[in-house]
Amino acid sequence: MACFRLGETLFALDIMRIREIIEPRRQSSLPSSSRFLEGIITLRGEVIPVMDLRRRFGMPPRRDESTSRYIIVRLAGMTLALDVDDVLEVIIVPSGEIKLPPDVGGIGAECILGVCLAGERVFMILNIDILMEAADWSLVQEGERAA
Repeated sequence: MACFRLGETLFALDIMRIREIIEPRRQSSLPSSSRFLEGIITLRGEVIPVMDLRRRFGMPPRRDESTSRYIIVRLAGMTLALDVDDVLEVIIVPSGEIKLPPDVGGIGAECILGVCLAGERVFMILNIDILMEAADWSLVQEGERAA
């Protein structure tokens, strides 16, 4: 699992879904507004939408941009850049160590597959396949046509 931070909350996602990790770069805006997508970037000729994970999980905007990164992930049929506060480390988590997430509801709770412990830290395991809503998919397709 690749681990990253949003504020004080720690997350992990399947490292096999990550294409690369890059520093933030200049974005172009999308033709319409989106609740979660910040814009689009081009990376080696590919148009990639950028999702603000803080906004996706109802968190306030970040104050310090110095450690932020884009995690470029593969979804079914597209690539997505996840804007995160910091990328931390890679951990190995045996599948038997993954626990069901607490049923507390809240913004973004549907995106959490489970939780795991690494030392004294708790990581929320992210399901990247359900991060985007239908409206966001259509905006991305419009943005790709406009680029």
